[in-house]
Amino acid sequence: MLTQYLFVFAQVHDEFRIPELLSISELYGFDIEFLEDKDISRPFMILGLESEEHARLLARRYVCEFYARGRSYEEVHERNQMRSSAWEKYIQDTSFKFLVTAFNHTIPQWRQKDVVESFSYMDFRGKIEMKNPDITLTVFEEYPDKHGTTREKTEGDGEFDEVWFGRLIEVGTARPLAKTFDVKKRVYYGNTSMEAEMSLLMANQTLASPGKVIYDPFIGTGSMAYTAAHFGAFVFGSDIDGRQMRGKVKPPGIIRAAAQYGVANRIMDLCTFDVTQNPWRCGGLFDAIVTDPPYGVRAGAKRLGRKSNRPPREGPPPLHIERPDDQPYVPPMKPYELSELARDLVILARYMLKPRGRLVFFLPTVTEEYEELDIQAMLCDGMELVANSLQNFGSWGRRLITIRKATTEAYPPPTFDPAHAVTENVDAHVPAHKDFREKYFQGFKKNDISIESRDSEQVLGNE
Repeated sequence: MLTQYLFVFAQVHDEFRIPELLSISELYGFDIEFLEDKDISRPFMILGLESEEHARLLARRYVCEFYARGRSYEEVHERNQMRSSAWEKYIQDTSFKFLVTAFNHTIPQWRQKDVVESFSYMDFRGKIEMKNPDITLTVFEEYPDKHGTTREKTEGDGEFDEVWFGRLIEVGTARPLAKTFDVKKRVYYGNTSMEAEMSLLMANQTLASPGKVIYDPFIGTGSMAYTAAHFGAFVFGSDIDGRQMRGKVKPPGIIRAAAQYGVANRIMDLCTFDVTQNPWRCGGLFDAIVTDPPYGVRAGAKRLGRKSNRPPREGPPPLHIERPDDQPYVPPMKPYELSELARDLVILARYMLKPRGRLVFFLPTVTEEYEELDIQAMLCDGMELVANSLQNFGSWGRRLITIRKATTEAYPPPTFDPAHAVTENVDAHVPAHKDFREKYFQGFKKNDISIESRDSEQVLGNE
């Protein structure tokens, strides 16, 4: 029989909440029953789970064994008494404390005391222990959003929408981990390093765990590598620009930052090459591919080749002349258009992933032009969409795309033919993220770069 658990989430990145819950449950091999509508606009969600251990694995903020809810305390007390079998085992000799808190409000101390005393009918006879109790009974009051209004601190106190009550099981690790991986505290980072919260979320989407091997083909300064390695995975990284990985001093910047987090031994290797002309000679190597491709706003994607084809040379080929210095040859590079890159990434993942392996990456999209078909057109045989979550910045947003390899068939190495890079039927549909760089700097169909686009540039996290 499933037990009901109350989850209390931080109201940030709420679009990513359900895909992350499902990813964690898949990683650990258990099912989740959503007992109500999946309303991500509220911080509260009741889930049906087989065991308390499963609830602890899912914990990101707070998770409680659910006892009661109501529009008033009278309703909460009535329903709580009906579920007395869930908590009466703690009555006799269990130390306890009450935690009374609220969402979108601060409850004054005097009323917190009144709330606690209203539960006196539970008749707990154990010791009240404020530091290390055996159980913590938690009351959450949910208030409407009042951001942007001027009011007294306690204005509207008691005018809540709903009250939730249960036994606290776990305080999630999300906030401490975000502080641990804070980019500002990192010994090596760049101006496009992914923020800690997102890199942790992406690692969960890959199902990172001990023994898995994960690849980042646009590793940059390594933000996703550290979090994936934190969860026990081994990481291989590559980039067309080795300077991003190395930095200016030895050892390489990514290795120094990984050592800061105690995961340097999980960075398998770092290589410099163009992902479209890669050295891989066999597929099925990786459990997941995770990356934040360059969008072309702060750091443009590049691939080997000349920007324009030279006219054919007339006459005999020139004689080879030794260079007067010992400088290495630097091959020419050309821009790598975003829609081509995204399509190539899916094809590469089909070749390089093990069956049921995941590809996780961010894709910027223009809000007014986006269609679901944009993502579907990116897929190829053997690859299926798992999740598509939006982080909205107004005129544009970035979507965290999770795609799974749903076949055991062996495919040949991809050729990355630009003629078929956008979609197999390019005449039928051109995705809205095509030429995103040009649209961004034109203010999305405006003549000048809009104020909104300049302000939102600070949140770009492409590696």
